[in-house]
Amino acid sequence: MAYDFDLYVIGAGSGGVRSARFAAGFGAKVAVAESRYLGGTCVNVGCVPKKLLVYGAHFAEDFEQSAGFGWTLGEADFDWATLIANKDREINRLNGIYRNLLVNSGVTLHEGHARLIDPHQVEVNGQRYSAKHILIATGGWPQIPDIPGREHAISSNEAFFLKELPKRILVVGGGYIAVEFAGIFHGLGADTKLLYRGELFLRGFDGAVRKHLQEELTKRGLDLQFNADIERIEKQADGSLKVTLKDGRELATDCVFYATGRRPMLDNLGLENTGVKLDKRGFIEVDEQYQSAEPSILAIGDVIGRVQLTPVALAEGMAVARRLFKPEQYRPVDYNMIPTAVFSLPNIGTVGLTEEQAREAGHKVQIFESRFRPMKLTLTECQERTLMKLVVDADTDKVLGCHMVGPDAGEIVQGLAIALKAGATKRDFDETIGVHPTAAEEFVTLRTPVAG
Repeated sequence: MAYDFDLYVIGAGSGGVRSARFAAGFGAKVAVAESRYLGGTCVNVGCVPKKLLVYGAHFAEDFEQSAGFGWTLGEADFDWATLIANKDREINRLNGIYRNLLVNSGVTLHEGHARLIDPHQVEVNGQRYSAKHILIATGGWPQIPDIPGREHAISSNEAFFLKELPKRILVVGGGYIAVEFAGIFHGLGADTKLLYRGELFLRGFDGAVRKHLQEELTKRGLDLQFNADIERIEKQADGSLKVTLKDGRELATDCVFYATGRRPMLDNLGLENTGVKLDKRGFIEVDEQYQSAEPSILAIGDVIGRVQLTPVALAEGMAVARRLFKPEQYRPVDYNMIPTAVFSLPNIGTVGLTEEQAREAGHKVQIFESRFRPMKLTLTECQERTLMKLVVDADTDKVLGCHMVGPDAGEIVQGLAIALKAGATKRDFDETIGVHPTAAEEFVTLRTPVAG
């Protein structure tokens, strides 16, 4: 049968665009459908604008610390509208880049909602197209729990477009999005409370990292409320919100921001017209080659619920394109040793196993850890401390995990991730000469284990 396209991609986020571009480069006839914005969550309402806001939030500290270096500044004044307008301009520029990347690589772009008609056909804007392979890369969408007054709350989608900075805000959640946005709002001057229903945020991260960040955020004056959950939200006559917690407490605020998880974006996708199956969490079930229960339909990225990170979606998209159209270049995605960062204030950078994971996996471990005040702060009143930690297999000397809380943690851990991916041992770290004076050199000068 002759198809209109060799590959039809639904979703022009990071993974979908990467797969489409590479497939087209390998000679395939490719189309992409996108109903919202080019670049997906990351570019529009995710990592890119979030990091721009993190940069903005950090200036308050920089101004304060500059006095120790002889600077005398006038009173600083922050304008939320300027930051958001400049952010929007940058996102629009990136949207244009994504459009050019697609068009210049020979991909056909359909701007509209794509719906599956059968295993080989999609419908967009009233037009039907056939394809040998269909790739679903529609990403995720934030969830707000079904509680009374949920319509008064916002998610990360809306947070980037608030007309003004709330005077008071409750951030609800214990994952990295909640922690990052709490730091953003607090840093920009809002009275911020972070509510989490568990004992301690960032479940799944190394215990020392979680505890250290809790201490540092508390030092900064961020109000952390654990074992706290919202029962209902009520709008008051003056426009403010009354939030009643499950323990009976009442909190007054101007904004409630939920960051309590994301669901796969499968709305009106037409999956019922195919043999695609979902797992118990509602994500598309795929095999190791990203093929669904319907042989012609594949899925990658957040919609399959594996590792929900932009670089992972990029790697998955490239793997699909290579397997289908350039099999001699195909290699599977390795989900081990994936580095990641949390752009909290201070940042977290991590790669490999946590201490808890290493012990659970049966490793006999040695822990090397350092906590210190960064050199930049020695001329200031700031008492922030950096944490660096290595998890080492005592029998093989292999470094199993590397964790950091402190300035530029993500930048530092990216380089260390290469070492861990290559199988570096603690001796390799010890024999590497440090760059002096830097915080990063601490990772190659950790000599005495703190626990076994």
